[in-house]
Amino acid sequence: MTENTDAEIDHGNGRWHETIPGRDLDGLHERSNVMQRRVLAATSVSYVVVLLDTSIINVALERISVSLGTDIGGLQWVMNAYTLAFACLLLTGGTLGDRWGARNLYLGGLAVFTFASAACGMAGDLPSLIAFRVLQGVGAAMLVPCSLKLINHSCPDPEQRARAIGVWVGCGGVAMAAGPLVGGVLIHLLDWRSIFFVNVPIGLAGIWMTWRIARDDKSSRGHRFDPVGQLTAIVALGALISVLIEGRTLGWGSPLIMAGIAITVASGVTFLVVEARSAHPMLPLSFFKNGIFVGSTCVSMASAFVFYGLLFVVSLYYQQARGYLPLWAGFAFLPMTAMVAIGSIISNRIVKICGMRGSMCAAFGLYAAGALGMLSAGPTSPYGLALGPMLAIGLASGFVSPAATAPALGTVEKHRTGVAAAVLNSARQTGAALGVALFGTLIAALQSFEAGMHAVLWTAAAVSLIAGFVWWFTVKPGEIKKPHRREALDPGNVR
Repeated sequence: MTENTDAEIDHGNGRWHETIPGRDLDGLHERSNVMQRRVLAATSVSYVVVLLDTSIINVALERISVSLGTDIGGLQWVMNAYTLAFACLLLTGGTLGDRWGARNLYLGGLAVFTFASAACGMAGDLPSLIAFRVLQGVGAAMLVPCSLKLINHSCPDPEQRARAIGVWVGCGGVAMAAGPLVGGVLIHLLDWRSIFFVNVPIGLAGIWMTWRIARDDKSSRGHRFDPVGQLTAIVALGALISVLIEGRTLGWGSPLIMAGIAITVASGVTFLVVEARSAHPMLPLSFFKNGIFVGSTCVSMASAFVFYGLLFVVSLYYQQARGYLPLWAGFAFLPMTAMVAIGSIISNRIVKICGMRGSMCAAFGLYAAGALGMLSAGPTSPYGLALGPMLAIGLASGFVSPAATAPALGTVEKHRTGVAAAVLNSARQTGAALGVALFGTLIAALQSFEAGMHAVLWTAAAVSLIAGFVWWFTVKPGEIKKPHRREALDPGNVR
């Protein structure tokens, strides 16, 4: 049956609206489905390259150290340059996507990330590599929130959106799990620079796929950029990480380190004051009036702190202490990173069976058990001694992220769930940067690698137990409101 149809279909971040005489409704739905598949394919590319880059670099640390003549401090900067830029700019990336159009900023983010990846592969010295890693983080901060916006607008039906986000997250999980192994193979066949060059064809394919998505109708001016908040956040977090990484080398009482501490405190306080007084804050402090949101933010940051800090240290353990080649280090990491993906998949089922309060505390207990179990692993011990603890750490990491997100989103209004999700993601990236900075410093500060690793493992266990206690006392039985399915899976307004 055909008729004059007043049709409105989401295409990307914009809306397509026209009166179509005699157009078959089935044809309209088919066109909408084609556009949804294009959006999902294009946006999945971003999550693949972002998470692939997060995990693949770990197996290249030893080769980078030798090639560029750097120590653990330099490797910490290689890791954290990307994470810092990502953490600091994530909220702003969503805001700019609102103003300039999600498709436009997504294309820009892919272009920046692809160019920066190629530049990392060609970097001739450590400062150049660190600078281009920062640029990669800038691109990632443009990509992730805008990819979720595009999915949100192209899939108006909640169930349809849930499936799309499931595919999006699944692609990222595969990339995260495969990263160390892919990196090991590339380094074995080529060299460490290939782990950055592999992003280039993926990024170019993403640009081509995104170009086929309909343009945004117009930019939204309803969300204002917060330049003072953004600047003070960058200065505060950057100064803190600098103090943690450089304190051992320069001396904790040196003038530069003391100045760094003063800058960290001053800029952090300024950030809080600015955000509290701003009519359009980058970080809505009102979220933190709710204990559940506070608890979710704390456990999200603690989980990233422990997992990514241990990922950095364990990568050094396999490559420096045990002398594994990158390929074998990739195989050694595979069980842990694979468990992250499995933990994410079964997280919701565990919560339904065991309840949110107890299952989250059990996950942090698993973190602590895994960290303490790694104490038995030495330079000559069998690999099997580390396998069980690594599986526990990976499973806990995969469980915490989705389990902490749902209750946090249930504490805010529906139209602010995207902002809340962005805050949680920023907390995770911040925790990851702090974990690499602190754990790397502990490794370098002590007399032997084994002593440093033991200090790291005890610290990881302590932080895990503290996070579990925070969740237990912050979240009361029956207090968590289960969010509506549409709210829980509606991070498309991330900024």
